[in-house]
Amino acid sequence: MSTEAPKRDQWQWENATAGAAAGFATVAVMHPLDVVRTRFQVNDGRVSHLPIYKNTAHAVFAIARSEGLRGLYAGFLPGVLGSTISWGLYFFFYDRAKQRYARNREEKLSPGLHLASAAEAGALVSFFTNPVWLVKTRLQLQTPLHQTRPYSGVYDAFRTIMREEGFSALYRGIVPGLFLVSHGAIQFTAYEELRKVIVDFKSKGSTVHNQNPDKLLVSERTLDPLNSEIHLYWTIYISQMIF
Repeated sequence: MSTEAPKRDQWQWENATAGAAAGFATVAVMHPLDVVRTRFQVNDGRVSHLPIYKNTAHAVFAIARSEGLRGLYAGFLPGVLGSTISWGLYFFFYDRAKQRYARNREEKLSPGLHLASAAEAGALVSFFTNPVWLVKTRLQLQTPLHQTRPYSGVYDAFRTIMREEGFSALYRGIVPGLFLVSHGAIQFTAYEELRKVIVDFKSKGSTVHNQNPDKLLVSERTLDPLNSEIHLYWTIYISQMIF
């Protein structure tokens, strides 16, 4: 009996675990900036329960002063839950899709199939996690100036939304979320193609010629989404500090 199937299954779970760990680490470190970003995005000066912030630094200090550390980490539980699940599921679905497309194929996957695999994984993750992101955003927008009864926590938010707005409310924003899947799909396609080039280049000067570019160290799998998220938040931070 071939040992390839058990190895593939083990690799899928290793990738999923690495992605989940990266998602948790990212949120734990960068969540306060995510709170600030969310409030900047919805505050056009006409929202009465949100203070006016001059820039990112002012927002961080203002939230810390008026709401404490709890304000900076508003929505942390659904944020860390959503990010951990998202990255874990993304790598799992992505590897499964690649294996399905690679079945009965001797050549390496084309960029188009990598793009399809990443888009498929992203769409599935969006459907699974959209309710979590919606609750996270609503918790982040709660301030002491909030005029309606605030949610007491994640469970209360889910229960209140389901009771007052219905199940469909949990999937508000799913359509633009599905369009944003293209971001990850393009990123992973470029990532796979560049990795092939690097592996092929290294293999030319090596005595080992059976390297598989579809196998990546777990540590690299962990750092890839983490670096991507840090780059995203850092870009937002710089732009808001300037403007």
